Amino acid sequence: MSADPTSSGRPRRVLYPGSFDPIHLGHLDVIQQAHELFGDVVVAVMYNFAKPSGMFDVDERVALIEQAVGGLDRVTVEKHTGLAIQAAESAGADFIVKGLRTPGDFEIEQQMAHMNHSVSGVRTVYVPASPDLGFVSSRFVREMANYGGDVSHLVPPAVADALVRQLAEREQN
Repeated sequence: MSADPTSSGRPRRVLYPGSFDPIHLGHLDVIQQAHELFGDVVVAVMYNFAKPSGMFDVDERVALIEQAVGGLDRVTVEKHTGLAIQAAESAGADFIVKGLRTPGDFEIEQQMAHMNHSVSGVRTVYVPASPDLGFVSSRFVREMANYGGDVSHLVPPAVADALVRQLAEREQN
């Protein structure tokens, strides 16, 4: 039986923060789970404007995520600087949601969750990664793509296309 996200009289809004450089199918799995459990999901592309880095700039990441979640109602994408708890407050989120792939993820996320709750009162909810996606990370996707590996089975189609385009442009320059 599926939980009713409006059972408390209003939809629950959660913030899913990350760099999403690039978004991959594991991220989409977390978004879909959060959507099913809570209703409104704000995907927060976190960045530090003073340190531009990454494979895709923040606006490209937002556009790629918007394409990937286009079929899900009540899922929005925003860019934020600063802390995840500040983004949660700005977005009006009731909770922060994080995906867990490994026990190591739990150790790191639990420490952050306790810190965030102690500072803001915002709680963190964990969802487990689907077993077939638990190995996927943006770092590994970037590394594989940089060396010419096929990552199309790990990312949404628009991301696969953007990776091919970006790497072709790098080779020309």
